[in-house]
Amino acid sequence: MILNLVHDSIFTWASQAPDAEALVYRSQRLSYAQLATQVERAAGAFLGQGMQRGQRVALYLEKRPEAVVAMFGASCAGGVFVPINPLLKAEQVQHILTDCSVTILVTSAERLVLLQPVLAQCTALQAVYVVGGGVGNGVGNGEGGTSTATGVPVLRWEDACAIALFPMPHRVIDIDMVAILYTSGSTGKPKGVVLSHRNLVAGARSVASYLKNDCHDRLLAVLPLSFDYGLSQLTTAFHAGAAAVLLNHLLPRDVLNAVEQERITGLAGVPPLWRQLARLPWPADSTLRYLTNSGGSMPSSTLVQLQNALPRAQPFLMYGLTEAFRSTYLPPQELARRPGSIGKAIPNAEILVLRPDGSTCDVDEPGELVHRGALVALGYWNDTVKTAKRFRPLPSRHTGLPGIEVAVWSGDTVRADADGFLYFISREDEMIKSSGYRISPSEVEEVLHANPCVAEAVAIGVPHPALGQAIIVVASAHENSLIDAEAVLADCKARLPGYMLPAKIVVYAGSLPRNPNGKIDRNLLRLQWQDHFLDHTA
Repeated sequence: MILNLVHDSIFTWASQAPDAEALVYRSQRLSYAQLATQVERAAGAFLGQGMQRGQRVALYLEKRPEAVVAMFGASCAGGVFVPINPLLKAEQVQHILTDCSVTILVTSAERLVLLQPVLAQCTALQAVYVVGGGVGNGVGNGEGGTSTATGVPVLRWEDACAIALFPMPHRVIDIDMVAILYTSGSTGKPKGVVLSHRNLVAGARSVASYLKNDCHDRLLAVLPLSFDYGLSQLTTAFHAGAAAVLLNHLLPRDVLNAVEQERITGLAGVPPLWRQLARLPWPADSTLRYLTNSGGSMPSSTLVQLQNALPRAQPFLMYGLTEAFRSTYLPPQELARRPGSIGKAIPNAEILVLRPDGSTCDVDEPGELVHRGALVALGYWNDTVKTAKRFRPLPSRHTGLPGIEVAVWSGDTVRADADGFLYFISREDEMIKSSGYRISPSEVEEVLHANPCVAEAVAIGVPHPALGQAIIVVASAHENSLIDAEAVLADCKARLPGYMLPAKIVVYAGSLPRNPNGKIDRNLLRLQWQDHFLDHTA
C-alpha cells in the first residue's frame, strides 16, 4: 500500500479491513471504518471554520479518542497538529499557542476555563472546539457561543463533527509539515520541532519493521501524545493495521491491569516507568510480545527484573531524539552480548559518529552522534538560530551527493565498537566536568541503581569553587525501604574511581520530580542544588 501522508494509513485500513479494531478508550471501541469517518468529519469541521493550508490546530486534552481524531483530522484537512501535554499549565500552553500562531484549539470545558486568563494573548486564535459537553460555565452557551474573555467562537466538538459535509481538503505533499512537537531544553522555553508527513510515515514504517508489528498487535499508549515516542504508538499501530489502546494511568498497577484486560502485545515506556513496572507481580501468561525503552538509559538491574517478570516479552532498548524521532535500537538477541549498547541505526536511517571537524571517529573514539535520512525533522519553529545549530549540512564525503544534505547533529556523545554497535556516553547538557574529567551521569547512576534500597537516582553536576563542578546524587527509596546515605557512598567508593564519587547524596522523599513527558526532571533538580557548594564549603 502507498502511504505518503500520515493519515493515509487510517483510510487504507478502513478500505481493506473496515471492521478491524483501531482505537480503544475505556468502553469506546472504534473500528478503522468508524475512525476514518470521524477523522473525515473533523477535517470537514476545520475546513468549514476556514482553516487554511498549513495552519495550526492545537490539542490540549488528555488521551482520548477526540484528541486522536482531531490530530489526524487536521492532517487530513491539510493543516498542522500541535499536541500539548495535558500536564502543562495555562502560561505554558499560552507560550505554545502564541509561538506557532495556533488558529484552532481543541480542548475540554474545564481546561478552557483554566486558559481564560491567557487567551487574550493568543491573537491568532480563530476558534475553540470543546469536547465532552459543558460548553457553558462562562465560556459560551449550550449550543456553542463565544468566549467571554476573548470573543473567539466556542463550538461544541460533537455538533461540529456530526455534520457530514466534507469540503475539499488542501492539497499537500509528503515534505509538507504536519506536526509541531514542543520539547523542553536545558534552558529557555520549549521549542517546537517541525515534522513533515514524510518524517512520521518513515518513522512508523521503520519502527513497525523491526518490531514486526502487524494487524494482530495491540499497542498500549501510556505516554503523552505530545511526546514523539508517545505519538509513535499511534502512527505505528495505524501503519500496521493494529489497535491502539489509550490509557491515562494514575498508578503503575493501572498499566498492568490494562495489559491484561486488553491483551496488549506491545508496551512502550521510559526508565522511571519501567522501574515501577518491574516490581509488579506480572502474570506468567502475559500477552506482551515486546517492550520498548527510550527517553533515557534503562538501568541493568531494572532490565533484569523485567526479563525475570516477563520472560516471553522481548526488550528493545532504543535511542532517539525528537529532531529525528528514532535513531537506533538494540535487537533483543544482542542484550547479553552488548550490555549498555544503544544498538545500531534503525531501518532507513544512517548514524555517524563524527569529530568536531566532521571527520569520522575511529573505533571506540568518542564523538557526536549525527543522524541522516528521512526522519530528520524540518527544524525548529520560528527559531533560525537554534535550527542552524542543530540542523547542519553534512560534509559531502559522507553523502557522495553534489548538493547539500542537512542532518541532525545531536549534541550527544557516543562511541562505536568494532562491530558498529553504539554506546551512549552523555548528553551535551548533562555531561559533568569535575577536576578536569568529563563524567557521564549514567555511569554514576548505574552504581546507585544496583543498590537494592534505591528506587531512583540522578547524578547532577553543580558549580564548585575548587572542582569546577561537583557531583550531587539525588536518590529516592523503594517503598518500605530506607536509604543510608553513608552506606551508599561507601558502595560508590568501592565501585567508582575517586573523580566520579558524589560529593553529596541527597535522600529525596517520594518519587523524583518528573517533566511533562514522564522523565525525571534533571533541570529542576539541578536548579534546586546549583548554589549548594557556593554557599557551603565542600
